[in-house]
Amino acid sequence: MAKKKKERSFSRFLNNPVDFTLVITILLLLSIGLIMVLSASSPSALAEDGNSYKYFSKQLIFAVLGIIAMLFISKIDYRFYQKFYKHSWIIAFILLALVLVAGRKINGAKRWIYVTETLSFQPSELVKILMIIFYAGILVKNRDELGKYTKGFIKHVCLLAPIIGLLLLEPHFSASVVIIGICSIMMIMAGCKFWHFLGTGLVGGVPALIALVIAAPYRLKRVITFIDPWQDATGDGWQVIQSLYAIGSGGLFGVGLGDSKQKFLYIPEPHNDFIFSIIGEELGFVGCAIVLILFAIFIWRGILIAMKAPDMFGSLLAIGITSLVAIQVIINVAVVTSSMPATGMPLPFFSYRRNSFIYTIM
Repeated sequence: MAKKKKERSFSRFLNNPVDFTLVITILLLLSIGLIMVLSASSPSALAEDGNSYKYFSKQLIFAVLGIIAMLFISKIDYRFYQKFYKHSWIIAFILLALVLVAGRKINGAKRWIYVTETLSFQPSELVKILMIIFYAGILVKNRDELGKYTKGFIKHVCLLAPIIGLLLLEPHFSASVVIIGICSIMMIMAGCKFWHFLGTGLVGGVPALIALVIAAPYRLKRVITFIDPWQDATGDGWQVIQSLYAIGSGGLFGVGLGDSKQKFLYIPEPHNDFIFSIIGEELGFVGCAIVLILFAIFIWRGILIAMKAPDMFGSLLAIGITSLVAIQVIINVAVVTSSMPATGMPLPFFSYRRNSFIYTIM
């Protein structure tokens, strides 16, 4: 009898209606992203390997794998993950510890684990998803204590501290910021007091952030460059200045798809974190507005799904995933437009990054 009940429950979940607005939005973002990767990466790919389609072909494969994973995962009852929320924290901790032990150091940071020379992955991208699952589960379990400062706020912040500590040891500051942002939003939505975050952030968070910036010379240099990128126009300020040139030259309608000048080895890796500047140059203000409107629709549908979720776990899961995309979009666009100091933040559905691209689609 119990078996039949489970089968009926699982069957009902499989037959749940699909949010076609969200699906169409994702497919549109994905399609525009692929076109822009092809346009932005062709000069770099041609200079490196003599193959203009090098990055586009890989991105296309990642996109197909991501869509297949999305279709498969969408058929799994999200309540299944609630049973393993504690395991999510343990797996996240082990993966990040493994990076420090067995990860490969590239450009002064250990962020990648190489299985073979051609097969590698960045654990921090998976950790973002695992922490969403963990916090959705733990916040549901402790829902009656969330309004209290010690048992609600401090307790759940302390659970995050070891994960952030391991990320900062890599170091991976941008991933730390994203995860802190996601978990904070989830905690506030679950019932933690906003003034707890505000008070503790002003007293402890701001000094800690300043200490982290001062402790790492390259972070301090990024802040100084942000204040005045033209003081080192051929050095640290180069990328930001070229990004501003690209966006500024795009005007209202852009110079035309494929006609960017800044992608010709002026902006380093234009198909990666600074792809939004190529969108601005080639498609102009109108193109940028369309992309941002699509992201706004994605966030709106995510919030709507969270509001209509049948239980608290589902609601927090939806809020966490929506926050993951929203925070990355806000930071990426802010960096590209020189509205905040530079940090390695991909633009979801657009930037050429294998792991983050697949996980975002999923």
